[in-house]
Order: sequence, then structure tokens, then C-alpha cells
Amino acid sequence: MTDRDELPSNWGRWGDDDELGTLNLITDEVRERAAREVRTGRSVSLAVPIQPAPVFSGPFAPQTAEESPVRQIMAYTGSPAPAHADVMLFTNHHTLSTHLDALSHIVQDGQVYPGRPVGESVTMGGVVHGSTTAFAAGIVTRGVLLDLGADGPVPVDRAITSQDLDAAEERFGVRVESGDALVVRFGWMETRYRGNPMPGMAIDAARWMHDRGVSVYAGDLGDMYPQRPDVPSAMHGVALPRMGMPLIDAVDADELAAVCAELGRYSFMFVAAPPRIHGMTGVPVNPIAVF
Repeated sequence: MTDRDELPSNWGRWGDDDELGTLNLITDEVRERAAREVRTGRSVSLAVPIQPAPVFSGPFAPQTAEESPVRQIMAYTGSPAPAHADVMLFTNHHTLSTHLDALSHIVQDGQVYPGRPVGESVTMGGVVHGSTTAFAAGIVTRGVLLDLGADGPVPVDRAITSQDLDAAEERFGVRVESGDALVVRFGWMETRYRGNPMPGMAIDAARWMHDRGVSVYAGDLGDMYPQRPDVPSAMHGVALPRMGMPLIDAVDADELAAVCAELGRYSFMFVAAPPRIHGMTGVPVNPIAVF
């Protein structure tokens, strides 16, 4: 069993009303450092492509990995000019949707980051604290890829530790610095979220991210599955609710890994500009790496 008092936390670090969490670590100097990473202009998307399904094909909130997170209703308007349009129903926290988790997404002991009672943050009318409002300016920072699956998918029962992250840095000749976005590839893009056990981060890895000052985590996997009921998950149980680290779930890092290997560099400018939709627990996003 893990003592919660020993877990990394940023509660109170930036004040009791803070809604940015580790995004506070992305300073002007960090963004300037990120801009220096752009040398060729080549860009890579980290988002999973989505094929919308017609709304009559299933429920509005699909819950399985095989169903599209988007339902589409086609519309037609004839005034003032003929045009097609559509209505989109989106399930944000879906395993096929690359999405950005807001800090109110996970409740721990009746509280959300930074220790605020959940009833003061999440209401029937929407989220009033710790919502997607914090992402209004987007995220622009330096990104680092640690490709843990470079030699094949990470074994199913493997818990990634700080030693694994240190070794990946040494292998790829890169170092995660304060304010950086950390992109991690497990090599599970094709087989994840199918009801089988999966590898993931250990709490020790979350503590490593805390010590290094990671501002946002993006990975094709994050937490181990299944999870032990007596131990909080590293990313959704510690990093997000305690450290205030926004998580980008369901990332496809395969093309990014190929480009990094081709160019021989594993750092880049990282840009995530989600729709400016306020008061939600998460929002779809298309993260971009620019070299």
C-alpha cells in the first residue's frame, strides 16, 4: 500500500486557486527554447485519426475500443446559399480519441487539484474550476520523445520506472528539462485497450516527472492495466490529480518515432491547440511535433 503523504504533489505550490498545474512550468524562456528546436519546419501529428459514424449506428456515448468516439448527423441548408453541414457528438474520454484531460477529470478522496472539494469544481452545469478553460492559450513548449518501444512493444507486465526513463534518455541522447512535454511510446498502438493486461508507468516514474518538471504527458499508454485497488495509478491517480499535470491520452507516436530515428534527434517544438471550449473535463486535441 502506498502512503499518500509520500506521493509527489503540487497542491498549494501555485496557490489554492490554481488551474494551470504544471503548465505553470512553461515560461517564456521555455517557449523560446522550444522555438530553437525548429530547424526544417517538418511536422508530425500525434493524434489518432477518427472516422465518424452515423448517429443511428449506435449509442451517443460509445464505450468500446471498436466504436468511433464521434457520431455525425448530416445536415443541409439552402439559405442563403446551398451548403452541407453536420452536427458532431463527441465522447472526449474515449480510447480512440486523442484528448487532453483537464485537472478536474479525476477525483481523489472527494477532491480535485489543487485540493478543492469536487462539489466546488464540478457542477451539473459544467466545470467551474480546473476545466478546459485553462487550455485557452494552447500549449507551446519543447517536446521530448522517449521511445520505450524502439526494440518492440514493452512487455505486458512491465512497470516503467525512473531507471527506464534515465536509460531512454541516455540511449537517445536527450534530456527532459523543466517545462518540457514528455511523449512516451510503448509500441502498443495496434493492440492497446482490447481488454487485455497492458504495461504502464510506475509511481516512481511519476515522481521522476515531478522532479524533472514535466509540464504535460502524452503517451500511447500511461497507466498499467489492470490496476491494483490499493495503489493509485501513476498518471491518472498521481500525476493528474496530485501533481496537476494535464495528460494527453490515446496518442499515436509511431510516426513521430520514425521521424526522430530518421533525423537522429528526439526533441522538437510541441504544440497542442485544442478547441477553445470552456467548462469541460477534457477536449479533443491534435498534438503536433515540429522539427
